[in-house]
Amino acid sequence: MSTMTNFVAWIDKRYPMTQVWNEHLAQYYAPKNFNFWYFFGSLAILMLVLQIGTGVWLAMSYKPDAELAFGSIEYIMRDVEWGWLIRYMHSTGASFFFLAIYLHMFRGLLYGSYREPRELLWIIGVLIYLAMMATAFFGYLLPWGQMSYWGAQVIINLFSAIPVIGPDLGVWIRGDYVISDVTLNRFFALHFLLPFILAALVFIHIVALHKVGSNNPDGIEIKQGPKGNRWSPDAPADGIPFHPYYTVKDIFGIGVFLFLFAAVIFFAPEMGGFFIEYPNFVPADPLKTPEHIAPVWYFTPFYAILRAVPAVAGSAFPGVLAMVLAIVVLFFLPWLDRSPVKSVRYKGPIFKGMLWMFVVVFIVLGYLGTQPSSPFMTLLAQICTILYFVFFLAMPWYSKIDKTKPVPERLTP
Repeated sequence: MSTMTNFVAWIDKRYPMTQVWNEHLAQYYAPKNFNFWYFFGSLAILMLVLQIGTGVWLAMSYKPDAELAFGSIEYIMRDVEWGWLIRYMHSTGASFFFLAIYLHMFRGLLYGSYREPRELLWIIGVLIYLAMMATAFFGYLLPWGQMSYWGAQVIINLFSAIPVIGPDLGVWIRGDYVISDVTLNRFFALHFLLPFILAALVFIHIVALHKVGSNNPDGIEIKQGPKGNRWSPDAPADGIPFHPYYTVKDIFGIGVFLFLFAAVIFFAPEMGGFFIEYPNFVPADPLKTPEHIAPVWYFTPFYAILRAVPAVAGSAFPGVLAMVLAIVVLFFLPWLDRSPVKSVRYKGPIFKGMLWMFVVVFIVLGYLGTQPSSPFMTLLAQICTILYFVFFLAMPWYSKIDKTKPVPERLTP
């Protein structure tokens, strides 16, 4: 035996390295008809690793102090070697991370990846999404620029709108009666902690995925189909080893993705104010409110829903409730879809129309959330909010009556 073989055998006696490799890569049989939409899960993992790595590096030079935070960002950008690149990788990486997750979730909607037996997998995925939103929220204040300060002020005030417990909850989140040094310190601590919780959730998500097996564009369960392929007589006939076939495919996707990522970092890191708002290049001033306060683009669909719902008796609680329900409804998606088929390939025109209506509505809400409020914009946001909830709440009805196509017994290209 070679030295490397002996070394691997020595590790295997003490840790199941080869077993883990085989179960989750070399002998994990994935459907053979993955397409473009299956890039985004691996890209999301890549961005998580990148965010944690750049975040730890930035934390080495960042000062979580109300007097020093903005200056420490300038120090990172100007004086730390390659600090500007690491900072832009982190800020741009947050947007690319959410972009990968949104496209990953859309693929789940397309091919019914939330349906049985993947209900728990979908729920864990929504928890990951919530953890991402919490992480981004806590990181939003850290640059201590104008938009960071006032954006956090608006978001925290939403919690204060909750009846009875709201005012005390707002004080508890801030750690003070106003956003202060205490708030900055606790947000920094939580922003540093949550990514590791997020990584743990991603690990659980992958374990759950490999337990039930990957979905595919046809929505066919290959584990229930015929057995036997060129690698194993017991493996699904329509499955191929994840490694090397899909690892090579993912490496190609990662290469293209990183090319686009680098282009944005080097040529348009602010992306016209959508990735980094221009007021954030000005130090936070509690006495000067920006003309228009809006969150980063990946929060704006839900911010638009919040603003679309009129206040009652001067309270913004109805809007806060609508915004929360817009996220909570995602947990129930596996039981809202009553269609006899999983994939959009075999669903009828009603479901396809509703799905594309939802995509348009979500994008429009995202745009409206970036714009100043006006009567027309508010009316449009209200219409889009209604359609957003109609997509989910009417799904048990339209998915059941929709005419579907017969699903083939084996995977198609």
